[in-house]
Amino acid sequence: MNGAMAASSHRITLGPLVAAIDQGTSSTRFLVFNSKTAELLSHHQVEIKQSFPKEGWVEEDPKEILQSVYECMERTCEKLTQLNIDISNIKAIGVTNQRETTLVWDKETGEPLYNAIVWLDLRTQSTVERLINKTPGRNKNHLKHKTGLPISTYFSAVKLRWMMDNVDEVRDAVVSHRAMFGTVDSWLIWCLTGGKSGGVHCTDVTNASRTMLFNIHTLDWDPELCEYFGIPMEILPRVRSSSEIYGLMKSGALSGIPISGCLGDQSAALVGQMCFRDGQAKNTYGTGCFLLRNTGPKPVMSDHGLLTTVAYKLGRDKPACYALEGSVAIAGAVVRWLQDNLGIIESSEELEKLAASVGTSYGCYFVPAFSGLYAPYWEPSARGIICGLTQFTNKRHVAFAALEAVCFQTKEVSALVLPPSAGDTMNDLQRFYCSMLSAVKPSMPETTALGAAMAAGAAEGVSVWSLSPEDLSEVTSEKFEPQINPEESEFRFARWKKAVQKSMNWETTEPVGNGNGRRITLGVHAVFNV
Repeated sequence: MNGAMAASSHRITLGPLVAAIDQGTSSTRFLVFNSKTAELLSHHQVEIKQSFPKEGWVEEDPKEILQSVYECMERTCEKLTQLNIDISNIKAIGVTNQRETTLVWDKETGEPLYNAIVWLDLRTQSTVERLINKTPGRNKNHLKHKTGLPISTYFSAVKLRWMMDNVDEVRDAVVSHRAMFGTVDSWLIWCLTGGKSGGVHCTDVTNASRTMLFNIHTLDWDPELCEYFGIPMEILPRVRSSSEIYGLMKSGALSGIPISGCLGDQSAALVGQMCFRDGQAKNTYGTGCFLLRNTGPKPVMSDHGLLTTVAYKLGRDKPACYALEGSVAIAGAVVRWLQDNLGIIESSEELEKLAASVGTSYGCYFVPAFSGLYAPYWEPSARGIICGLTQFTNKRHVAFAALEAVCFQTKEVSALVLPPSAGDTMNDLQRFYCSMLSAVKPSMPETTALGAAMAAGAAEGVSVWSLSPEDLSEVTSEKFEPQINPEESEFRFARWKKAVQKSMNWETTEPVGNGNGRRITLGVHAVFNV
């Protein structure tokens, strides 16, 4: 039975519906679920354009992001109407979003004051090095006892600091008390609940915990952290739980419906996979790859390059749960890079076919450190390399090496966390990943959006979705076992780790002497006297 017939055939007994906005790095989606069965009834997706103004810079247009949300809502409502599903049955909307991406806007005009600086962006590398150089022992983990995070280009505080230092409009708005800062969730909720006419300026604990301004123990903005980065607390959104009514939709067909769930995308996937017990883990592939393990009500610190983050807080009076996270910057983005930048493929399916046609990389190794290396290294100086090339190497071997690199990165962080369950995983990456690690793939792949919908539907004042373990639908899944000889896998993994070391210290702002006092240019932009 196709989706349209399935939805139409039991429209009489559908009951309350819950929607989710899933605003990711490369696309926006709006999805509507049956709150009693967790069945996805309809959705619409719009791609988001990324711009790369300079080497290492990644930006998106905040207005395009907002417009894509409106378009996805409108199209999904049209599809539901065609299925004879009454959109007045939608009782709540959840928001899940790309984390760390940083926006500043004018609260009086409602206009963004600069493009959104995407989490992958590297322009703050010199800022990060300057901050680390100021710390005792040049320790990148200097703030970790409060934030759970290393000082890195990845997180929002350094991006916001860069805007305040380099964008006149942002600086002026901060000085004149017109500036509002937020991650994508804050921007969307503020706009959807009225914008300059009374919009709600808030975020949730999961997104706040990715800024480096948030104390994961007190669950609030930290004055000392804000002072450390020189950021005025008045521009920050109010921190709320992940499941409560923040405000009502103020326009469109869904006007008046509460927005009552908010989770960063990786936390949303953890909830959608129903990893509510200490020790349960999920692994999600998207632009990057993120492995999260629930550690329960107390934050657990890692000495091995994992992040400590807030997993969720499902209600104002509910306890926060924490997670250990292994973050890999580039996973699915490899496919897009091979397609858009090199032009050697036209689709992810083609990449899979190319790789499968050779079955090995023949000694070619790919380290996709396009945004430096994240877990477990936290090394912003790294850059992507393809090595081990011979005259025999062709695009099929490069394709295989690219997919294999995603597996190796996953293998590296999973060894530090737990054997994971694979989350929202594209088929080609899933297959290669599972050739190296035992994994479980859920049969319903929209777990990120589902998590946001669950949080929204369970909120006090909505209460159409029960999060009691006995009421939750079992997550059906497909089990994969390794298909590769363990000795060969370990040999290839060791060679790839050697390639990782070669990728480091490529682009740095540290002076390097050559013994004759000449100026040396490192990478593209960094020029020094030595």
